[in-house]
Formats: sequence, structure tokens, C-alpha cells
Amino acid sequence: MPQVEIENKRLTISENTAIIDWIDYLNPSITYDEFFTKYLIANKPCIFKSNVTEKWSCRKQWNLDGAPDFNALEISFGNCMVPVADCNKKYYNSQSKGDMEMRHYLNYWMDYIKNNYLDGMPLLYLKDWHCPKLFPNAPIYDVPQFFASDWLNEYYIANPDFNDDYRFVYMGPRGTWTPLHMDVFGSYSWSANIVGRKRWLLFPPGQEDFLRDTYGQLIYDATSEELNDYKKYKTYDKRIIKYIDVIQKPGEIIFVPSGWYHQVWNLEDTISINHNWINGCNILNVWRGLKEGLSSVMKEVNDCKDMSNWAEHCQLILKSTHGMDYIMFFDFIIFIAKRRLNMILKKDEVTNFKKYTFGINHCIFDLNSIRLVLIDFIRDAEEKGIYDLICEKQTAHKLLRKIVLLLQSQDVEPYFML
Repeated sequence: MPQVEIENKRLTISENTAIIDWIDYLNPSITYDEFFTKYLIANKPCIFKSNVTEKWSCRKQWNLDGAPDFNALEISFGNCMVPVADCNKKYYNSQSKGDMEMRHYLNYWMDYIKNNYLDGMPLLYLKDWHCPKLFPNAPIYDVPQFFASDWLNEYYIANPDFNDDYRFVYMGPRGTWTPLHMDVFGSYSWSANIVGRKRWLLFPPGQEDFLRDTYGQLIYDATSEELNDYKKYKTYDKRIIKYIDVIQKPGEIIFVPSGWYHQVWNLEDTISINHNWINGCNILNVWRGLKEGLSSVMKEVNDCKDMSNWAEHCQLILKSTHGMDYIMFFDFIIFIAKRRLNMILKKDEVTNFKKYTFGINHCIFDLNSIRLVLIDFIRDAEEKGIYDLICEKQTAHKLLRKIVLLLQSQDVEPYFML
């Protein structure tokens, strides 16, 4: 198996407050270490040129003269139930969603094309379909090494009982789109175009505040004329807001950093493969988002604080709104930490996607990132009075001590500043 490694075991995560309003195009010949340092740690977007996906099976099997091969898709997936959003129907700040049989969706899509994308027809977008999980042995694509350090899918793939993961296929006709949003948990995402072109609007962290109304609600469509209503959108000023407006071509992979809001349109009939992912470079961002989420929940239901099991109810609300609660987050951190510790202490290989192993410097970096999170996690859980609810028998403290001792034994002083 190819080994994924970084050169400097003393690297640490740091705050990047620079507002980036450009995007780099990368050749896949770039080293993993260079990508890790210049883009993952820097939280900086980029696009990999199309040769990064040229050997993927789906680029041949799902593509017919630059358009989706509907017959091939029906033969492979026609009986599947797939999640579909109606881009013409707003549901809160998202789109109305339901399920369809794949063959019916493909028939709709072909009819839509035959009718020259008629305005009166529904605008249906197949999105968030767990195709790689449902067809684990299908030779669809290979995760590029640049995205191999993916704790989120490492965790879910190793725990099939969760019946979930964050590997998706999207497909839809010209004009389908996704409203302005930040990815789940504040994760990274990468998106590979198999067929067609997409337009992306990418907003560096903090720029989304220009797109909120007087109640703090994010606008649904970042190109809407509604933004010119100064009484409603008092902070919006098109002269100062920073963003990236880029066209992604077939075969290219776009990397969307953690905490970047974005909006996406399919400019042609399009198929893409998308992963959401977390690793040692953005785990602090993810943790801070979760911590802020619980603080908001507790503030919202503070008037019920005297009820029995109030803290447990807050966790339930957090999980329903955020997708994760403290208990799950801590289990996730324990899982990753144990695998990295065992790699160094017991020489157990850490593998991901059945293809990549991780070097010792990479595992040390991961453990140091977990250490930073654990320090704040313990402090926050104790301040909120929920430590015993989350961690039985001082589990978090014990794990932290084990990591600190390991880092010291590896000549890595565990006191890096953020």
C-alpha cells in the first residue's frame, strides 16, 4: 500500500485569518507534503487539473460523448432508491427533498432534455446519494492520496453499524443548484466532476456575515437581488465582500476548505463525486463549531434548566441540529487517537480506503491535533457541568495523558501554540 507521510512531525495547526480571494490550479504531480502544508493547514482552496481523475472507471462508464450515459447508469443502478431535491421548492433555507427510483429519475432527466429544459417542469437534483457505501466493490473511482487523511470516513467505514458515511454522488440536469451553505460539521469537502461543468461561488470565512439579514439569517441565494434591500441586509456591500467565482470543468477536483460558505450551479448535465472529511488540520474548527452549537442550544432552552435530564436533552437537540453531539464527537476522537497510538506503540498499520497507510510523522501530527482538542474539550465539558455525562471514569484525562507521554517520547514537545 502507498504510504502517506509528511516531512515535519513538529507541524501543528494554526489560525489562518487571511482572506483569500483567488484559487490555485494544481497538477497531480504536487507532493502530498506540499498539498498538506500549503492547502490543508493553510485552509486554502484549490482545483486539481483533470488528469487527476483520468484513470477513474466512472469517467468512462458514466460518460457518453461528454454527456451522462443514461443507459449505463440504469443498468448499474436502475433499481436503487435515490435522494432527490426539487431546486424550485424552498424548504426553510434548503430545498424540498424526497426519494425516487433511479430509473424514474433518469427517465425524468431524459424527458427534461427532450423538452429543452422547459421552465414549467420540475428541476430535480439527485444529491447526497451514498453510492460508494451501497456498492463497495464497484470500480467507480479511487480516492486521490491528497484526500487520504479522512478521519470522518475512516470512522464510519470501520463502524458499518452506523449505516452512514460522507461519500456521495450528485447528478442532475443543467440548471440544478445548491443554495448557499457551509458543509456539515464545518468539514472539508472535495468534489470531482465526472461529466459536465459547475460554477462555484466560494466565500472565505467571515464573509458570510455580509450575507445575513437583520435577524442573522443567511440568504438562500447569494446572487439574489434581495441583497440590495438595505433595510433587510444592512451589512451587505458588494464593493467590499470577497469571494471566488470559478468554473469547474470535467475531470477537475475542487477542494473546499473548512468553514468556507459556497453556492454551486450545474452549468450542464452534470455528475460529480463528493466527500466531506475531517482530519488533524481542521479538527479544531470542527470542535469549535460543535462547542458553539451546544452553547446556543443551552442558551435557547435555558428556561427549562430545572427539568430532569436537561443536559441529556441538550445533547439530543444538538445531535438533531448539528448532526453530532459531544458523546459521538468524543467517541470519534477516541477511535482516531487509539489507531494512531497503536501505530506508534504496537506498529499496527493505520489504513484508509483499503489503499493508503500513514507514516509515523503523520500519526504524530494527528495525535498533537487531538491533544489540542482534548484540552479544550475537557475544559468546556467541565465548565458546562457535563464532563461525567460524556466521559466515564476520567476517560478524556487518561487519553490526554497517554498522548502527551507519547509525544514526549517521540521528541515532540506537546506545547505548540495555536
